[in-house]
Amino acid sequence: MSTLPRPTVDSRDALRARIEAAERRNAERSIAEQARDVAAAAVDYTRANPLTVIGGALAAGLVIGLLTRPGRRVAGRAIGNAGEAISGAASSATSGVKNVAARGGSRIGTMLGEAAVAYVLSLIDDLVETARAGQERAEELGDAAGAQARKLSASASEAASSAADGTRALARKAVSSASNLTRGTKG
Repeated sequence: MSTLPRPTVDSRDALRARIEAAERRNAERSIAEQARDVAAAAVDYTRANPLTVIGGALAAGLVIGLLTRPGRRVAGRAIGNAGEAISGAASSATSGVKNVAARGGSRIGTMLGEAAVAYVLSLIDDLVETARAGQERAEELGDAAGAQARKLSASASEAASSAADGTRALARKAVSSASNLTRGTKG
């Protein structure tokens, strides 16, 4: 059984001194230096992983776009058009199965073909319904985000107005105090 060597008091003190020196260096760094370091790290990551960054930016743009009213309208039209195209394709597939059966296909083959088309149609219907539910949820999120933004804007406006009122009152006090001081020194 081997035991690890115990650090001596001198090595502990040296380690403690190094830690304190590092903490002092970090405390002395300005926010601008830290921002530069973060920006440099972001650039390095982007250079190392460009496809990840592009994919993330596209996904973020898509989500933000879907949260806006015009984006939701475009998504709704796209879902509707996709549903119509899929329905048209399904109708064509169904008529194709019936044509094959009419030309002499077996009854079991016809039934299997119709069952497969029906199954695919039900999957497509579920997919379109899920897309519509997702669009409705995106609309709800967009409306909630808009309401929250309006609330924050009103709150910020109120805080700015309050700060302006306080600043004006403080300025009036300062002018009054200065005026009283100058009158007192003249007298």
